[in-house]
Amino acid sequence: MSVSVRIPTILRTYTDGAAEVKGEGATLRDVLQKLDADFPGIGARILDETGNLRRFVNVYVGEEDVRFIDGLDTVTPDGVQVSVIPAVAGG
Repeated sequence: MSVSVRIPTILRTYTDGAAEVKGEGATLRDVLQKLDADFPGIGARILDETGNLRRFVNVYVGEEDVRFIDGLDTVTPDGVQVSVIPAVAGG
């Protein structure tokens, strides 16, 4: 499945400044593995050392926060937009 992946400003150094890149995979896990293969190092900024989403990174498939559906096993239909969004804290 071909999807588009929105990259936050802080991670665009891995994508040569691109705000959006193409991805492939049937699940979010597949998409992130392909993303890391295409842009080495970006995966470590999204996933922790155990292979789970980092605590302060939110990922959406379409309009859905994957933490509230199937996590990394969330299906990524053809043409869907995957958004990687760093959590913002402060006051």
